[in-house]
Amino acid sequence: MADDTKVSSQITDAVTQANVKVVGDSPAMALSNLYQTMSQSLSLSAQNSVTSQQQSNIVHQAATTQGVSLLYSMGAASTASASGKVLRADTPDVLANILAVVKAIKSA
Repeated sequence: MADDTKVSSQITDAVTQANVKVVGDSPAMALSNLYQTMSQSLSLSAQNSVTSQQQSNIVHQAATTQGVSLLYSMGAASTASASGKVLRADTPDVLANILAVVKAIKSA
């Protein structure tokens, strides 16, 4: 059986006003969600930019350190190369020069 009780007009007005309020607040809520999403995206973009710059600076420092180390070791490397060439030479005058240098060092 159907219940034929009528709903109070106060109840229908309250429900209608609540529905109107929800519908009226929807654009504001949607825009606030959009603003929050956009601000978070922009802040993450700025953070990624800073992180990328920091990593780039680390790579540049490492390359500079490696280059300076190479420049400092160049003198020792060229001396070792020249000494190796002299020691591999079989000419008597080179060997005589080396012997003279060794004698000069001993007498000093």
